[in-house]
Amino acid sequence: MDLKELYRDVILDHNKRPRNFGTLAVPPAHEARGANPLCGDTLRVWVQLDGDRVTDVKFEGKGCAISVASASLMTEAAIGQTRADVQAQFERIHTVFTHHDAPLDPALGKLAALAGVRDYPARVKCASLAWHTLNAALAAADTDSPLSNPPTIKTE
Repeated sequence: MDLKELYRDVILDHNKRPRNFGTLAVPPAHEARGANPLCGDTLRVWVQLDGDRVTDVKFEGKGCAISVASASLMTEAAIGQTRADVQAQFERIHTVFTHHDAPLDPALGKLAALAGVRDYPARVKCASLAWHTLNAALAAADTDSPLSNPPTIKTE
């Protein structure tokens, strides 16, 4: 199976059956919201931590197949990881999204299927929305108490 077929199959599967779709209670979870005003994608991401380790991630929202699939794949990849691991994953996947000639790091695992988005520059913001929103939720975890008004990021 070539990368384009894998990209299509993974996107379709995770869009039809998103993993970790739902909410988490705040507190103990931390929430952030994300929006891509150009295409209408909106997401809410919740992250729960035990110390520095991500114990759960959930998301809700609506958007294109790429946005939903990327959020689904992101939640699977983040659960059980340390915050530093999640940041490193973000940097690897963002490099793949934004640099057409970037090699596919084996550490990406299933996330490598998202590399197909780099052939469609207008869709990079759809694919990266969930990742930016997770970063905002992790940053919200650094506050002393859960925010009554969670941070909102926009990918414009």
